[in-house]
Order: sequence, then structure tokens, then C-alpha cells
Amino acid sequence: MRRFASIAVLVMLTTMLVGTGPAQASPGVQYTNSLIAQRADPHIVKHTDGFYYFTATAPEYDRIVMRRATTLQGLASAAETVIWRRHTSGEMGAHIWAPEIHYINSRWYIYFAAGRTDDVWAIRPYVLENTSANPLTGTWTEKGRIALPLNTFSLDATTFVHNGTRYLSWAQNDPAVGSGTNLYLAPLSNPWTISGTPARISVPTLSWETIGHRVNEGPAVIQRNGRVFMAYSASATDANYCIGLLTASATSNLMNPSSWTKSAQPVFASNANTSQYGPGHNSFTVSEDGQSDILVYHDRSYRDISGDPLNDPNRRTRLQKLYWNADGTPNFGIPVADGVTPYRLRSYNVTDRFIRHWNFRARLDPNVTVLADSQFRIVTGLTGSGTVSLESTNYPGYFLRHRNYELYVERSDGSTLFRNDATFYRRAGLADSAAVSFESYNFAGRYIRHSNSLMYVQPVSTATDRADATYILE
Repeated sequence: MRRFASIAVLVMLTTMLVGTGPAQASPGVQYTNSLIAQRADPHIVKHTDGFYYFTATAPEYDRIVMRRATTLQGLASAAETVIWRRHTSGEMGAHIWAPEIHYINSRWYIYFAAGRTDDVWAIRPYVLENTSANPLTGTWTEKGRIALPLNTFSLDATTFVHNGTRYLSWAQNDPAVGSGTNLYLAPLSNPWTISGTPARISVPTLSWETIGHRVNEGPAVIQRNGRVFMAYSASATDANYCIGLLTASATSNLMNPSSWTKSAQPVFASNANTSQYGPGHNSFTVSEDGQSDILVYHDRSYRDISGDPLNDPNRRTRLQKLYWNADGTPNFGIPVADGVTPYRLRSYNVTDRFIRHWNFRARLDPNVTVLADSQFRIVTGLTGSGTVSLESTNYPGYFLRHRNYELYVERSDGSTLFRNDATFYRRAGLADSAAVSFESYNFAGRYIRHSNSLMYVQPVSTATDRADATYILE
């Protein structure tokens, strides 16, 4: 097996993919969704030149597009360049799907799937190469089709390095297994050539993987906390589309299918409350400061589709922070509502605990694995500019408000009393100016603070009071 990841690439991947322990806080980040309209299967990589590079499926399925910007939000308005177009005959002539951009051995590579002009469903994986420093310039050379032992429907190739070996993972149909696509893994001898016999590491057998179609596809890898996590998409590309997760120990043989454990339920799925449907085909990147993992994916803002979902052009690229549970596993949460992304509010002085709602009472709890219970959007205050309100993530239209000085998450009734009770002044943290505190709008001098694991608006006077009323945005 040839190991060919350069030192520079390994350093970059180590920086991006090997995290610190799950207990360590990462600063809050905020983005505005959706990011880019009519761009599905999004792939974003942060390069050492300080740019984010973006590519995705265009709904015409006829070209590969790319953008770059120094911030993730900046990709929304960045100029888009067509770097390659489909052939007018033969191979690579139809269904140009799911491009991914990777930097390997000081060269850029794009992995993508394509059909033939004379058989649009003869879809196979292909590779392009560019030696320019900026992949939006220079020449893209066709390295051809990735030769696989099975010459069958295959797509969604991705690549990653683990323990010095570069791997390729992809989705493919095996007639001996049945209809649909399975996930495969093989080491690479160069960026377009697999080595040895591929391992079939996942087959769609669970009920949520087989709605509409039997599908495991769109693998995406992130390595943290002594494990290799492979997210993948399942079921038909309508509102049933969702993300599952395979997990392997970092010390295991990844080519042994028994090294991988599949999540019993999807880890990311449609959410009617937030009006997000069919989230899937994700990739992972990092925040501008490199301290937060960012989930990149597509979905639609409506459930019902007329005709074949593949002919509906409105899958769009979205971003939100990926969180980590205390046990070191990723927590995808739910696809958040359009608009600004939410934060978690970690206690300043009880550092393993977050503000969350439980039966709509606001509490301070550890190990909140129902992530959205502990996420709030900080929006313009219901009383107007200069103030803020904290909107629930999994119950849009519900806000953190005080009643008898106790904090609840409740739906706005439009009354003046509710607006006042649900409005706060955002202040520098009373115990640490780098953190935040929230002063009641209608009861000056009272702040959101915790006491005996419940949340109140109370006056503060002592150092302990100030610490209880201070929170770190994550």
C-alpha cells in the first residue's frame, strides 16, 4: 500500500480534523441561512491560503462550479466560476453530480460523478486535477474514471487520510446485494486509483434508510476524540432524505466492516417546526478561527415536491455549528430555521452546564444531548432595536421570558407584557467581559441567572451572583 499524503497535507488535516477533548468550549459562531440557493451536495474546504473553497451540484447537472471567500458567509456573495463543463458526447456527458474539492500533494483534485450522453444512468466516479495555487484558475486535467472492481452505478466519492493512509469512500450498487447503493472503502495508491479489494462497510437495511429508495450515499468523514465518524445520507432525495452515522475506533482496521457501528436512528432529519426538509449530502469544515466544526449540507424549505425530486432545483446550501457530546460523539442537532444560527449558553461558573428548556421551564443542565433544547437565537428584541430576545431553536416563535421572575420558554402572544418579559439588554459578562449577561428589560438590575439548576431573573450584588449571571456563547 502506497502512502502518499504529504507532510503539508497531514499538518493541515491534523489541524482541521484532530480535535481537543469534548469538554473544551469552542467560541460561538453565527451564520445566516440559507447560504446559497439552488446548490445541492455542497462541499467546502478551508485551505492554508486563508480561503474557503466551495463547490456543489448545479440543478442543470451540466457543469462544475466553484467559489472562494475568506469567510464562510462570504461564499454567499462570492463570484461563481464554471471550472468544467460536461462532454457533448460519451462519458462525462450527463448527470454531473456531487463534486468535491480536495488538496493532495500540492495539487487540487475534484471528485465527481457523471453519466454518459447515450446512457445518463451509467453513472461512475471521475477525477479532475489542477496544479495551480488557486483552483479557480489554471487548467483542470481529466484524470479519468476511477476504476472499480464492480462496473456498476457508483457515485459520491470522497477521500480522507487516516494513520498516514489515504482512503476513498463511495456509494455503489452491487446487484448481488440488491437494489440501491451501499458504502465502500478502499485505500488509494494515487488520488484516482484505488488499491486492493474494496470493503463494503454499510448496506441500507434500517427502515429510515429505505424510504423511496434503498440508499446509503454521500459519505463525509470527520475524525475526533479517538474515533472516525462517517456521516452518510439515506432514503430518497425528498423530505425522507436524512443523515446517518458510522463510527469506528481510530485504532481499528477501517477496512474491516465489523470495525464500523451504525447509528440506530438518523442523526439529522427533516424538522417541520423549523421548516427544513430532506437535509443531507453533507460535508464538514471549520470556522474562521479554526475552533468550531461546521456542518455543511443541503435541504429544502418545503416538504411536498411535484414530480421527481431530482427535477426540483431548490435544494440549497446551509451551515450550522456541529457540537460534541460529553462522550466525544458528534451532536448534529436539528436543521435550524432560516435566518441567523443559534448559540448555546454555557454557564460561566458551572462549566459543564447549559441553559436549556425542560417542559418549557428554563433550567441549567449538563449533558443536554437533545441539542436544540439548549440552543437559542439571539434576535432583535421584541420591544425593538437596542435590545435582544432569545428564541428557542426547536420551537421557533417561542422565547425565553420571565414570569414571576422565573424563566420559561413560551410562545409569543403578541401582548405588550410578553414583549417586555421576553426582552433583555445584552451586557458584557458581569464576571468576565468576554462573556455575556442579560439584564431584564422591564426590571432593571435583574439578570438572567441560575439558582439550584433553575433559571430566574434576579438582582445581583455579590461575586457569586455575578458569576451565576454570566454565560459563554458557544
